[in-house]
Formats: sequence, structure tokens, C-alpha cells
Amino acid sequence: MTLERALFRQGSLYFLAFLACMVAAFWPSYFTRLLEQETWRQHAHGIALILWCLMLVGQPWLIRARQYAWHRRVGRASYVLVPILCVATMDLLRYRLAAVPRLEPGHFAFAALVINSLVAFGVLYGLAVWFRRRPVIHARFMVATVFPMFTPVTDRLISTHLPSVVPRLPLIEGVPNVPLVGFLMADAMLVGLSVWDWVSHRRWNVFPFALAVLLAYHWSFLYAYRFPVWQQFCAWVLAL
Repeated sequence: MTLERALFRQGSLYFLAFLACMVAAFWPSYFTRLLEQETWRQHAHGIALILWCLMLVGQPWLIRARQYAWHRRVGRASYVLVPILCVATMDLLRYRLAAVPRLEPGHFAFAALVINSLVAFGVLYGLAVWFRRRPVIHARFMVATVFPMFTPVTDRLISTHLPSVVPRLPLIEGVPNVPLVGFLMADAMLVGLSVWDWVSHRRWNVFPFALAVLLAYHWSFLYAYRFPVWQQFCAWVLAL
């Protein structure tokens, strides 16, 4: 099967699988404790993410059902949803770090994990919008928006269901580097999509670029926390 046939005919199933993984990952800490969350921030963040994933599930189905007008309407709704998602995520990050008496290197790494995942997501989503009149490119960039979201899902699934793996992972500031697993999975999948796209369509202008964006994001988590300029930026974000 060619990549484009898989995207347009089975895209909803792939996004549905990701949504199922997300629900499973957050089930113990969020979905079973809806009334026990500290503030409304957790709900704002969670609802925005769920709506985004539902949008990803629904859009390929609307294309397959030839509901092009509804596809465009839902797409325009993302112009509101995506800023809400980004603001809710940043607000939750600021809330969590504001409770820390003194920021340590691990906190700066966590900030890079959250902030730069939003940057990577924003770049890929922005390109999807830019190429909205070129469906084959638009669809590829929309698929790529999932990959910056891998670690919140993989971290929780590993910690909950594979806790014996955690102590064996490399350390970052004395803490097991659980996000590394999600990074490797996302990178491997993007390499596979790049190869599949080249074999199917001789196209080399979307997934390799998405991989480069993701690698920059991953590098920032692994190393940026050591630099004073990043630490100063995080302090500025908290002071906003």
C-alpha cells in the first residue's frame, strides 16, 4: 500500500490508536481522578489535548466521506483550539514550576521538554496550515504534529506498565531519562515514514524535515538546560 493511500483511507485509525494510548497513559493520574485535580489548569490542558486528538481522528474520516465543507470548518476551528492548547500548556508549566523554591537543572530540562515540544508542534502545524491547499503535503504535516506529543504518553505508559525498565535508562541530572524512549520511538517512526514516502512517491520534503525539527527539540531537552541563556529564559517565563 502506498503512503498516501494509507493516510487518506486509514488515517483515522492511526490517530485513534494514538488517542487510545493517550487515554491509557493518563487514565490513572487524570481520568480516574477528575474531581481530585489541583486546579482548573489540568482540565484546560486535558480538554484541549483531547479535542486536538479528536480533530485528528475526524479530519481524515471527513475527507474519506467526501465531507469537504465540514473538513474545512473543523480545520478553521483549529485556529482557535491550537492557541488555547499552547496557552493552557504553558500556564500549567508555569503553575508547576512556580511551586518550586529554587529551580534546579532538572527543572530547566523539564521546561525544555514542554516548551520546545510546543515549538516543534507549532512549526509542524503552521506548515500544515500553510500547505492547506496542497492536500498531500498538508496531510503529511498534520500527521507529523503527533510526534512532539509522544513523551507525555510514553513516559506514563512506561512508568505505569513497565516500571522495571525505568532504572535501566540513562540518567539526566540523576533522574532516569524516560523521555528518551519516546524520542527514539518518534524518530524511528519518522525515519520509516520518510523511507515509505520515498519508495511510494519519491517525496522527500516533509517527513525528513519533520525529523529535523524533532531532533532539534530532542537535543534541546538533553542539553539546553545546561546553558545560562536557557535558564535565564525559563526565569523570564516564570516572571511573566
